Amino acid sequence: MTSRREVLKLGGALGAFSLVGMKGTPLTVPSSTTPPTTPPITTSQLAPQNTPVPYAGVFRRPPVLEPYETGFDDGDRNRPYAKYALTQKLGQAQFLPGLTTTLAGYNGIFPAPTIRALQGTRTEVRIRNDFPALGLLHPMAFHTVTHLHGSASLPQYDGYANDTTPPGYVKNYHYPNWQTGRTLWYHDHKHHVTAENVYSGLAGFYALSDEFERDQLPQGEFDVPLMISDALFNADGSFGYNDNDHDGLWGDIIMVNGVPWPTMKVKPRIYRFRVLVASITRSYRPTLSTGEPVYIVGTDGGMTPKVQAVQSWRQGTAERYEILIDFRKYKVGQKIQLRNLSNKNNEDFANTDKIMQFEVVRNSGSGKGGISSIPKTLDEGGSPNAAHGGLHTMSLTPEMAVAKRELRVERENGEWTINGVTWADVESSGFTKLFGNPQPFDVEQWTITNGSGGWFHPVHIHLVDAKIIARNTNGGKPFAWEGGPKDVFYAGENESVTFLTQFDTGAQAGGRYMVHCHNLVHEDHDMMVQFSVGDPRNNDPITSDPSVPDTLPANYFIPRYQPGYPAGT
Repeated sequence: MTSRREVLKLGGALGAFSLVGMKGTPLTVPSSTTPPTTPPITTSQLAPQNTPVPYAGVFRRPPVLEPYETGFDDGDRNRPYAKYALTQKLGQAQFLPGLTTTLAGYNGIFPAPTIRALQGTRTEVRIRNDFPALGLLHPMAFHTVTHLHGSASLPQYDGYANDTTPPGYVKNYHYPNWQTGRTLWYHDHKHHVTAENVYSGLAGFYALSDEFERDQLPQGEFDVPLMISDALFNADGSFGYNDNDHDGLWGDIIMVNGVPWPTMKVKPRIYRFRVLVASITRSYRPTLSTGEPVYIVGTDGGMTPKVQAVQSWRQGTAERYEILIDFRKYKVGQKIQLRNLSNKNNEDFANTDKIMQFEVVRNSGSGKGGISSIPKTLDEGGSPNAAHGGLHTMSLTPEMAVAKRELRVERENGEWTINGVTWADVESSGFTKLFGNPQPFDVEQWTITNGSGGWFHPVHIHLVDAKIIARNTNGGKPFAWEGGPKDVFYAGENESVTFLTQFDTGAQAGGRYMVHCHNLVHEDHDMMVQFSVGDPRNNDPITSDPSVPDTLPANYFIPRYQPGYPAGT
């Protein structure tokens, strides 16, 4: 295992590391940790002809991956399954006019293929690491870990930061999909290099559907994923990387689904957008240029009981908000921009106040999957795990809590800590050090306090959904957009946020799960702790089902994708 001293030394080297490669060819990554003489870039170094122009790019949706096998466990039609295969490998993308960028992605693309799963149908996702020996953006071994963010997975399939898959190895991840419909996403979670690995392309959507959201919210053509990220680029089109002495990375180019500032053609209909911030640091405050509201219908953990109209909303890394936009009120040919008002602690540039543009076109087609009006409330259904003691997240009350805990985030000796603890402390304890040890189905009240000032922290709690009940800002109440179940909690400067959660493991034995800042630079240096649900020896996340050498040829699974929508939609 790399020592803490070695990692900090390497981190210093990475702070000054800038990729330079030949156009269209895989980049050679130095094997030495000696810092190069070239200082890290702070803005893209592109020539004018290679610099993207806002709204000139054509919007695209990520392809939807087809399973390579479906069936029923033991022939029982009440126990369906679907199996998928992904290969982590280098790929080429044309993010910029006239240049090609080498990326590291699932199936070699960014965003990764979308997986659409059904509640009650378990999935297996076979993930092979076919990367070269050294990282694309770091001179460390190119090991990976895949986390399905928002899933109540067992610890050995949750993407524990030290449960690694080396090149040439494969891991089969099991996802139960018993939770309510929601927008999840999968991304890398390898300790010390999560930021670089996600930034270079390891991120994709995983949409879980249930009968309630299918009955009440737009589907198909009108159900659109938006992955928002930002990047810096070197003059040759390669990714530039600068974590600003472990504070974070702020790119000057905003991308939606891998396209800089795209324009999407929309019909005069109601659209549902699954908005995910996949930037490794930057937060956003989206708003429509027309001043019209958007309607919040979903948060990280699924639908909101009450639909909330907002003029703008604050969204940090890894948060998901599902919104409705009603384009029926606009004329054909009208253009509406989704802008970014930004937030405190961001580094902003000339065009980071822009996200994307919509252009209204004539209505055509059957309109299948649309809805006729904006709902006021949504029926979320009961807890899918009620038979085992599960409670619906939004029904939790403070009286149910059997314990109260505080997570205080601070900076000590250049490292971000949670209650004075870092992941290095967890590692040195042999992974026995715990923040808390709730029992299965316990309800607890947690408060995240960001008292050090200077930065915001989007804190992610693995396994659980939670109901925000208080903030020390906004008059003590949750913000209007926070009215549904959450698993990422935006703690701005000198803010505290209090929430209730039930440790629902889906009637399976629990184990150890992580808590960390989703500013991935902070997570890597070293803002992460763990808790255990029940016996921490259950389902050891490192040894219970480790990756194994892949004995199948690298091209054994040929990806099949669902037919896409017309270009520009």
